[in-house]
Amino acid sequence: MSDETSVQTDGNSRSGVLLARRTVLSGAAGLVCLSAAKAKAAQPQGAVEPPSVVSQPPRAWGEKAGPSYLPDPDVIAIDPSFLDLTYFAAPIRRVWDQGGWLEGPAWSSEGRFLVLSDVIRSRALRYIWETGEITDFRPDGYAANGNCFDFDGRLVACEDFFRRVVRWEHDGSVKVLADKFEGKGLNSPNDVVPHPDGSLWFTDPGYGTNITEGHADEPGGPTNPDGKIRWNIGRELTGEIGGTKRQSDHVFRIAPDGTLQAVLQEKDLLDPNGLCFSPDYKKLYVVSTPKGPGQKAGGDQAIHVYDVNGSSLTNGRIFVDMKLNGAQMNPDGIRVDVFGNLWCGASGPLGLCGVFVFNPAGKLIGRLRLPQGCSNLTFGGPKRDHLFMCAAGSLFVLQVGVQGFAPS
Repeated sequence: MSDETSVQTDGNSRSGVLLARRTVLSGAAGLVCLSAAKAKAAQPQGAVEPPSVVSQPPRAWGEKAGPSYLPDPDVIAIDPSFLDLTYFAAPIRRVWDQGGWLEGPAWSSEGRFLVLSDVIRSRALRYIWETGEITDFRPDGYAANGNCFDFDGRLVACEDFFRRVVRWEHDGSVKVLADKFEGKGLNSPNDVVPHPDGSLWFTDPGYGTNITEGHADEPGGPTNPDGKIRWNIGRELTGEIGGTKRQSDHVFRIAPDGTLQAVLQEKDLLDPNGLCFSPDYKKLYVVSTPKGPGQKAGGDQAIHVYDVNGSSLTNGRIFVDMKLNGAQMNPDGIRVDVFGNLWCGASGPLGLCGVFVFNPAGKLIGRLRLPQGCSNLTFGGPKRDHLFMCAAGSLFVLQVGVQGFAPS
């Protein structure tokens, strides 16, 4: 990923492709928004090129606000192939902005709703397709982060507060799938994806071992070494799950029989976060993110890919380094579409943060510019042709021209 070339089309035809160079951030000193630059005089009449990395004129992001232009200037095609994945008349819309820190969007095909987590406020939320309303899904989300629906339509949630993975059965009961490994408590299960063999794969970094997203370690643990943090206050159940300390990072597989297996250890990958399979389930993509609580060193902020061989992973390698125009982006949640293109939510400098789209070969072909970093995303809607994006306390949605790979 290096300099960016954008491809824009007019609103009437995709045949008239306009190539335009955008002014972007570069270098360590460029982690702030650039001032507006004049549009090139040589541009064809009617061409749209926001003169800086932030849309011009300034964009309104209200629930019913339209884009500054159509096609949406924040839907940026870097390669012409990205145009086949978008719908030229669809704008990015912010449909809700009352959250704390949103994560874990997962689409229920049966229920026609989106589940998402407000980690900081410990709310389990639901976006209703027909009305566009956001309602409480459960009275307490226990600081849940990642969610997914398995192949039987059951909701699986990663709960930071209890440091566990649970599944909601069709009769309304809850089954704990994983809360310990080799006799020690988990860190904070972060993201989870299902496999057609009945297994579930999830990441377990330490981001929930702090007072913001979950609760800190007991005194002496890596996130509370001197014991000054009062780890057992604020929630009536904290004492019941106390005595835990941050463990090494892992990527785990829960076998159909319930066996918990570490498929990646901290020596293999630091701070694993988002993950997803390729459409043929032959590859597993895993995001490595910056250091978490109680760590001396963090991940490389790249997306890694592994070959899946039954219950094990081999041939680990970097898929993309997530560097753009001199800036190191911070990737988070990832999903693939039915053609194997990878869609990655990322944080970074204003104007660069949002969603990055890579083809199966790892080439950056397009991106979606958001006013906030994107923590996680998924495809949904009855046709699975809408991309839902969690960004800080907001939920954004964009109708696209491709279907997301399901389930997610």
